[in-house]
Amino acid sequence: MTILVTGAAGFVGYHVCEQLLARGDRVVGIDNMSDYYDLDLKKDRLAQLHRQDNFSYIKLDFSHFEALRNALGPLAIKRIIHLGAQANARHSMTNPFDYIQSNIVGHLNLLEFCRHEDQLEHFVYSSSGNVYGSNKKQPFSEEDAVENPISLYAATKRADELMSQSYSHLYRIPQTGLRIFSAYGPWGRPDMTMWRLTRSILEGEPITLSGGGEMIRDFTYIDDVATGIIAAMDNPPVEDGVTEHRPGSTSPHRIYNIARGIPESIHHVVEILEDAMGRKAEKIIEEAAATDLPQTHADISAIRRDCGYSPKVTIEEGIPKFVNWYRDYYGF
Repeated sequence: MTILVTGAAGFVGYHVCEQLLARGDRVVGIDNMSDYYDLDLKKDRLAQLHRQDNFSYIKLDFSHFEALRNALGPLAIKRIIHLGAQANARHSMTNPFDYIQSNIVGHLNLLEFCRHEDQLEHFVYSSSGNVYGSNKKQPFSEEDAVENPISLYAATKRADELMSQSYSHLYRIPQTGLRIFSAYGPWGRPDMTMWRLTRSILEGEPITLSGGGEMIRDFTYIDDVATGIIAAMDNPPVEDGVTEHRPGSTSPHRIYNIARGIPESIHHVVEILEDAMGRKAEKIIEEAAATDLPQTHADISAIRRDCGYSPKVTIEEGIPKFVNWYRDYYGF
């Protein structure tokens, strides 16, 4: 079976490709190699994937439909895991058009491609825990209303969910959207919290704690994220099955949270980082940004029930693994 992974040179995409290849799947990865962050990191991820025979790569911007169709049409793809996107809620305040082009136009292009591919079995796409926005109820559940995004990034991800719901209804495309919470781990992104804190502490720079370090996050180790994505892919929705858990829906479209399911304070994360690196951090306190959620905590009972998802890695285990990788990669 051939599986397409978009954003294959990205953090989550790389790890999903690794797990798929390890179990013997054929993987076609696409990525436009955006320079949003260090291209060398993306190239090094791809170099790891190219060591495996069942992986092939196409440099491709999926926000250009004709290029997408021409490149992928002959490949007889059975399943798609769409992870490519413009990420980072804060960045969306200053670069809004990047999010519309990649997250809205790009998602629509993938949906249009899917509806003309008769052999396609399942379209899995990444949403985000950010779609819960200003919701007060914790933990966040897939049944909650998500109509108050507090960033353009979150708004684009919610728009993706709505577009997928409509395409699923109109064209009966089996789809699963995944609201991923605070992924971290080896080969991460430099703009992510864990990476920024680690870099600053190792380089002897002060760390900046937004919201006084009181913010709560449902940190999820990358191996658990990738395992959850693949488990969802392996369990495509069917129309009758969806109605059992989602009254009123008759389309083969599901949405799941992917998280550890255990919220942790940034203060606690810093303590574990300090222990892992054997040094204390100098802390600078600043107000939270307008795009920052004060707390994220996901209910993962639905994906546990339907797909057997069971995250394994605690932050006490995962953070030292990330620190060790970071030190090896950068020679600290």
